[in-house]
Amino acid sequence: MSTRRQHRRGFPLVPLLLSLLAAAAYGRLISDGAPSAPLLSVIRLSGSPPAAAAGKAAEEKCEQSYGFLPCTTTVLGNLFLVLTYGFLMYKAATYLSTGSELLLEIMGPGLVGGLLLPILGALPDALLVLVSGLSGSKEEAQSQVLIGMGLLAGSTVFLLTLLWGTCVVVGKCDLGPNREAVDVTDTKGFSLTGTGITTDVQTSYAARIMGLSVIPFIIAQFPKMLKTHHGQRLAMLLALIVSFLLVLSYCLYQVFQPWIQRRKLAYAKHKHVISGILKHAQLQSLGRLLNDDGTPNEDVIRKLFHKIDMDESRSLSRAELHALIIGINFEEVEFDRTDAVDKVMADFDTSRNDIVEEEEFVQGMKKWLNEFKRNMPAGGAFSSKFNEYHERTRQEHDQLIDRSDEAVESVENPGWCITKAVALLLLGAAIAAAFADPLVDAVHNFSNATHIPSFFISFIALPLATNSSEAVSAIIFASRKKQRTCSLTFSEVYGGVTMNNTLCLGVFLALIYFRNLTWDFSSEVLIILLVCVVMALFTSFRTTFPLWTCLVAYMLYPFSLVIVYILDYVFGWS
Repeated sequence: MSTRRQHRRGFPLVPLLLSLLAAAAYGRLISDGAPSAPLLSVIRLSGSPPAAAAGKAAEEKCEQSYGFLPCTTTVLGNLFLVLTYGFLMYKAATYLSTGSELLLEIMGPGLVGGLLLPILGALPDALLVLVSGLSGSKEEAQSQVLIGMGLLAGSTVFLLTLLWGTCVVVGKCDLGPNREAVDVTDTKGFSLTGTGITTDVQTSYAARIMGLSVIPFIIAQFPKMLKTHHGQRLAMLLALIVSFLLVLSYCLYQVFQPWIQRRKLAYAKHKHVISGILKHAQLQSLGRLLNDDGTPNEDVIRKLFHKIDMDESRSLSRAELHALIIGINFEEVEFDRTDAVDKVMADFDTSRNDIVEEEEFVQGMKKWLNEFKRNMPAGGAFSSKFNEYHERTRQEHDQLIDRSDEAVESVENPGWCITKAVALLLLGAAIAAAFADPLVDAVHNFSNATHIPSFFISFIALPLATNSSEAVSAIIFASRKKQRTCSLTFSEVYGGVTMNNTLCLGVFLALIYFRNLTWDFSSEVLIILLVCVVMALFTSFRTTFPLWTCLVAYMLYPFSLVIVYILDYVFGWS
């Protein structure tokens, strides 16, 4: 019987939830001793009696990563370690994302943006995939490589199901007579057919590129389709070569067709103007824009409106908005003030009469303040965080997006900004490299302690660590409820899946080939192909997605898990 089959026996779907509940109930997280008897009675997953389980746990030993990091054989201890190392990987992904955006804004589309930044964006996932089968004996690597496959499948499925569906929900607008979403108009509630989102045609091109990225999976799986073991290593080598050729082609495509990079640049320009206006408004207003409980202070917002309304016409003209923009110091970035006024007007003037009335100003400021709260950590006085928020968004300096791709803004101190971007990239890469192996070990040990296959743990948990930063940004950006912002959001999602299916898969195939491991992932590859092909066909030939489409995306996530479980444990595919 193979190592993998031994590792997967007797798996029910509920133990992971039971373990999470136990973590909340028991305070002792890390211990080299056996779990307490009550805990064993709750999470007795292997079917052994408590005494036998305790004896077995006492006999087990763990190996410290790097010789000094903590380790444990208990369920709760390894759960704690998974959460801790997962948080560190989340921070690494955040630093890499921030540094990449800053470097792209400074240097613009080109060799750096086209070749380097896509690889850096996929670095945390690629490192986790790499270390999952790099160390230990061949048998240990064959067992742990399931973690890499779980992350590979989980990231792709997460982006195309849960995140895609959530972006449709938060970005939905009313569908007009032409069945296209009307920007910033959401009056029909949660009508499954009357609301939705609309993207531009370039977004469908990104979806088609994503669809082509599954080719290496098909090549690697081809001998299994023919039910033969002959030519398996040749298929691995061919799929490996094709994977890295697709990575290179995708990066070169961005160099010579920089619309993808320009979208990334536009995607990184939303929050800086907003944060600058909020900071300026807080300093100029007669009171606090946010109450102690975090709710917008409508009285102060109205006082600010009347202060900007120089001619007391109870409406703000373009000239008055221009005066407001001129009075704001955007520090390192030189903005086109007239263009910024146009975009602020587009954001606030919902009646489209070319002036901002008092109620429009109040509602627009409330929306901006709520977005500010979502971007700042909970706790403390909200009114003291405007400077921090503005500082955080200075590197992003997201400009309110127009329908045309943006050019690179000039920067007053490019040398300092490049140094800061490189420092963030190095810090993110160092954290990811240092803690990828301990995280894989913790997942593997947690799997052994609970008898939950490591594939399911890594499928569910690890994508949350490596994709959370991008997911939050995508959801916030989609909530702007405009065609342009939705197009940018979904382009980012499709780009992330493309890198998963090429670069991360290439790293995984290299492990399989050079360590001479067994390719035994038929059910896992099936769900990746299923989700990618369904979503690629669904998104490549249409630009409007009614709200009901989010239900299709959501259902694909649990369906994927059920498919793997049935194929592996009922039909014995693996």
